[in-house]
Amino acid sequence: MKVVIYSRVSTNLQDYKRQTEELLEFSKNMNYEVSGIFEEKISGGKINEERPELLKMINYVKANKIDKVLCWEISRIGRNTIEVLKTIQLLNKNCISLYIKNHKIETLDDNCEINPMSQFLIQILTSISEMEKNQIRQRIKSGYDSYRKNGGKVGRKDGFRKDKEILLTEYKDVVKLLKQGYSVRKTMKLTDKSSGTVQKIKKILND
Repeated sequence: MKVVIYSRVSTNLQDYKRQTEELLEFSKNMNYEVSGIFEEKISGGKINEERPELLKMINYVKANKIDKVLCWEISRIGRNTIEVLKTIQLLNKNCISLYIKNHKIETLDDNCEINPMSQFLIQILTSISEMEKNQIRQRIKSGYDSYRKNGGKVGRKDGFRKDKEILLTEYKDVVKLLKQGYSVRKTMKLTDKSSGTVQKIKKILND
């Protein structure tokens, strides 16, 4: 049986490695032939057309007679209920089953017939996932609004800006040469300043 693996995380601070590894292990135990692996770091709330790897995966499974798409959980396919159901409907139409490992749910049976109970559970799980996403977004907005209402300022602290101004004043000779287009090395030589100092001033000027 030919399968593909689809893994997704929302940000660059997360890693999809664990999802993929567990799905590879599952495939090995089931004697599945893994024909492709699709991984991406992108918000699950985006529409399908804005998700390059998901689109690539869909086109691939349609063109290569894939039997199943494996994912770790339904929210990896997406957190937008309508978009998730669109993906499943497209897979169903091409007789490609979606297997969701953490709940052991499969959208189609061996005869390529839709599993009504699985479809029902997927709709519930996707709706919960979308609701969680909206609640998180609302909590962040509420906290942000509350912080500003109580006098909090958004952006870098004043102290940070003052520190930069002090450095620029202290190293006027470095500032002058860098603004004239001198290289870091030449500026170091002419001002007798360290590489770290000159690099720091250059970074401030480029901010």
